[in-house]
Amino acid sequence: MKLPPSLVAPPLYALYKAWCTTLRYDVAGRDAVDALWHARTPMVFALWHDELFPLMHVRRDLEIVTVVSQSRDGEYLAQVLQRLGLRTARGSSSRGGVKALISAARQMRKEGLCGCVTVDGPRGPRHKVKPGAIFLAQRAQAPIVPMRIFMERAKVFERAWDRFQLPLPFSRVRVVFGEPYRLPDAVEAAGPLAGEEGGQNADAALAAACAELEARLEGLR
Repeated sequence: MKLPPSLVAPPLYALYKAWCTTLRYDVAGRDAVDALWHARTPMVFALWHDELFPLMHVRRDLEIVTVVSQSRDGEYLAQVLQRLGLRTARGSSSRGGVKALISAARQMRKEGLCGCVTVDGPRGPRHKVKPGAIFLAQRAQAPIVPMRIFMERAKVFERAWDRFQLPLPFSRVRVVFGEPYRLPDAVEAAGPLAGEEGGQNADAALAAACAELEARLEGLR
């Protein structure tokens, strides 16, 4: 029997904070992000699921909303993220995903928040971009910021679909922000969910936008 999230979240939060304080961070490409944020321009941060762990410790003053699964495990994560100062919108690719993205976009527009999406989650395929970040950027009229997190020494969970990485204590973590960019006009004009309406042209525009984001992420190596 699993313990209720209200009991599990506080020690998980404390453990996460303690773990991350042992890591040594190098950050590249942050200047463009800070310039947009100081102008109160919402952004959508896009990264791979397996590189997620150290991210929230380097957000600084960014105010972020992120989509979290509606599962029971997602409730544990949501409560930890909320303790870290993040907003959450609940949903996944199989349960309420579009509704959650619409909620996140609404918060971005009304409150000037940034969004954060693990673009190959929650179930993969690994390192293949799904449309969630594209939809969120389109709906919030926000630029996308591709980002990567490289861990010098990490425990890799080989049996997980994403080969999730847990940085070992006292190891070095390099966070790389890519150049912020806006979606092409063809995607912006394609309707509320790009490929959802508009036929083959909209589908092609969405596929091209996903491929571009994937190439930008790979280009940050």
